[in-house]
Amino acid sequence: MNTTHQQDAVRSQDRFGRQVAARLTLGTAELPYDISERLRAARTQAMAHRKLVSAQKAPAVVASGGGTATLGFGDEGVSWWNRIASALPILVLAAGLVAIHVVQNDRRASELAEVDAAILTDDLPPAAYADPGFSQFLKSGGAE
Repeated sequence: MNTTHQQDAVRSQDRFGRQVAARLTLGTAELPYDISERLRAARTQAMAHRKLVSAQKAPAVVASGGGTATLGFGDEGVSWWNRIASALPILVLAAGLVAIHVVQNDRRASELAEVDAAILTDDLPPAAYADPGFSQFLKSGGAE
């Protein structure tokens, strides 16, 4: 999107320059020949010495076939620093996912250990928990 704004700005500057040039050209028709020739020579020199604006090449997203997009770095190529900088977020993301997985496994193991400890230290035998009537007994309010 940034390049389209830049292109629009360049187009509007060119349009303004053409309008100014057209007004100046209309005004030179009334000038004497020697003055109009000096102005023409000055315009030619100004055009020869103008600064040429070089467009900076920025990374661009290039849509390729098959519905995929790739990041292009232009003509300057990809240096090692660019490659490391582009791979670093992926490595950080992978490390974060591994850390989350480890923490979740530890929490799950500690919850299962708490349930196992509660079952083993309870007064009821473990077989009572598997009995379908026991769950109905708990739902009805148990032994009060």
